Amino acid sequence: MRTIDLEALLIFRTVVHEGGVNRAAEKLHRVPSNVTTRIRQLEAYLGVRLFRRDGRNLSMTEEGRTLLNYATRLLRLADEAVDELRTGKPQGMFRLGALESTAGSRLAPVLSRYHDAHPGVVVELVTGTSAALLKRVRDAEIEAAFVSEPFTAPDLNALPVFDEELVLITPRNAGPVRSAKDLGRLTMIAFAHGCSYRRRLDEWLGVDGVVAERVLEFGSYQGMIACVAAGTGFAIVPRSVLGAVQAADKVRAHRLPERIAANRTHLVWRGEASLALEGLIALLTSGGSAAR
Repeated sequence: MRTIDLEALLIFRTVVHEGGVNRAAEKLHRVPSNVTTRIRQLEAYLGVRLFRRDGRNLSMTEEGRTLLNYATRLLRLADEAVDELRTGKPQGMFRLGALESTAGSRLAPVLSRYHDAHPGVVVELVTGTSAALLKRVRDAEIEAAFVSEPFTAPDLNALPVFDEELVLITPRNAGPVRSAKDLGRLTMIAFAHGCSYRRRLDEWLGVDGVVAERVLEFGSYQGMIACVAAGTGFAIVPRSVLGAVQAADKVRAHRLPERIAANRTHLVWRGEASLALEGLIALLTSGGSAAR
């Protein structure tokens, strides 16, 4: 019985990542014709087209995207098998995702301890919204991610790791905010759609029938907080972020209703955890460090 060739999968993945046959051939130290032949042999074996060809340009088909997902996971497992048998310890690249807030206020001590425990692992950290990170986990672009409630991912494993208190921030000279109507005509300052905290803020505004007339989208909490401090509008942030960026005295923080304020960050991953991920999970759950 023939099985799929890991070397063919590596060639396929390299063509995708390098954006073409010539660059993949250079990276793999092969001639382009050999790379092309191996891709065509893989297509013949699978009975599907993996790329659409337009002259020298290649674009992946849906079948190609499906195979890339599996190829990434299979090649990672192969590397892990070799590492475990040779050393018994996790080695190599560990691609991890996190919310901007989690990366800025929670992960420095966690990753420092992780590095001490697993010096052979190189952590590659990417940030994004919860929706974007969940997609990247499902597509095997990253192995695991820290995402925030609310989210729905029945196909993924999830471990609650950090409790957060969300607060509303306004300019320091703003008055007390007892309901969303007290915000008047201030501008909402938020991350792009897909941010779970923004969903909480929209939910709170919606209870009082308030719709922000203007929304400014930022890619970092530093930018959001600076904009609020300048008097432009309001935002929702984890209280831990205000402490991490030393901004508690630059804005006015208002308590939100418990159902909006109480939030939890989860570590999510797909399928069986790798050695590197098992190490992170063990660190997060040891000594009651998870869900706090």
